[in-house]
Amino acid sequence: MSKIENYLDQLAGKLVQLKNLGTARLCTLWGKTAPHVSKIKAVNPSAAKTVLSQYKWRILIVIVLLYGASKAYEYFFPSNPKGGGPQTITSVVVEKKDIPLIIEATGTIVSGNIVDIRPMVTNTVAKIHIKDGEDVKEGQVLFTLDDRNDRANYEKLRALADDAQKQYLRAKELVAKNFISKAGLETSMANAKSAQAAAKAAEVQLSFDTIRSPINGKAGIINVFPGSLVQASNTVISATNPASTSTTSAMVTITQLDPINVQFVVPERDIPILLEGKQSDTPLTVKVSIGGDSKNVYEGQVFVIDNQVDPSIAAVRVRAQIPNPKMTLLPGQFARVTLNAKTITDALAVPSEAIVISPKGRLVYVVDKDNKVSAKPIKVSYEYKGTSVVTGIESGDRVVVEGKQNLRPGSKIREAKEGAKTKPADEASKTPANATEKK
Repeated sequence: MSKIENYLDQLAGKLVQLKNLGTARLCTLWGKTAPHVSKIKAVNPSAAKTVLSQYKWRILIVIVLLYGASKAYEYFFPSNPKGGGPQTITSVVVEKKDIPLIIEATGTIVSGNIVDIRPMVTNTVAKIHIKDGEDVKEGQVLFTLDDRNDRANYEKLRALADDAQKQYLRAKELVAKNFISKAGLETSMANAKSAQAAAKAAEVQLSFDTIRSPINGKAGIINVFPGSLVQASNTVISATNPASTSTTSAMVTITQLDPINVQFVVPERDIPILLEGKQSDTPLTVKVSIGGDSKNVYEGQVFVIDNQVDPSIAAVRVRAQIPNPKMTLLPGQFARVTLNAKTITDALAVPSEAIVISPKGRLVYVVDKDNKVSAKPIKVSYEYKGTSVVTGIESGDRVVVEGKQNLRPGSKIREAKEGAKTKPADEASKTPANATEKK
């Protein structure tokens, strides 16, 4: 019991000492603040009220501005979080790689060669040698016209030419024997040449009665019938009525389908990239899909870039050739074209969703070895389908992709999954971030 009593006595003595020390401190503090309190008491309340009522709106505006400035300062210069655990994020490691420069455009499938077959002479159709939609070869006979009159005329002139040639040869023998003069020989030679020319003209006229295909291709719908009258160099004019059926068109149209072309336009801003890629040894390649069909993709090569820009659309026309062995592409179809214009070597690429757009510009959050983030400003030079080529960071930097919404410089982080920090940037860009080409 004596020990307990002694302990209680010591504790009471310490409490008295603490009381005396607190009283002394309060007296000292009162001595410092007493002069200011006396000044406040000296202020006239009515005068203060008058000043406040006179300048109340200005005082209110100053308070609002100060409050807004405080919030803006906190937004632009956030303080480092002092409490809370690390934030969960997903990051990628930036690596150097080759990035293709892609130009997307829309165009139209066009034929490399298309010919409207029209007659060169006025005649009637004697025979049709092809069927609708048939594949034809160059030089293949398509139509035969009634050639009886032209053939008879040719045979007549051919016979006259042969006789004139014989007369010329006989005149040469007679000149050698001095039976006729040289003037007679020259006249005979002129007659022979004239007859030969007339026979050749008749042969050409006769050839017009046999119409052949000038190209390899596919025949369209045949618009004439045996016995139809066709006129030289004109369209086949006919009509549809209850008694007869006819059309107004060429006799038939031959269209080359393999290979086939796609024509599209490239905006003026992309012309330097296009021409720079064209000057390289590697040909420019295109991938073409038709309409909304994204499964069937056709590949081809650019073979011509127009030599002038169309000022009405501020674009240049480009044509590419596509193999079409199955004849699945037809002229006039709407096409979506993806042109590989150039390849950027040793480019630093990050997923587009890793980029933060702030009032100061674009930036990314980079994770250091202590698992703390820092904001680095960047510049985006190219962007396509979820991948952005940037400058301002180094190869090997670990960049935050997901979970960056609440990050601040100096924030502590942790990876969402083990091994995610070693995930290459090109694999991360395959996430379903629907980025579009930078325009």
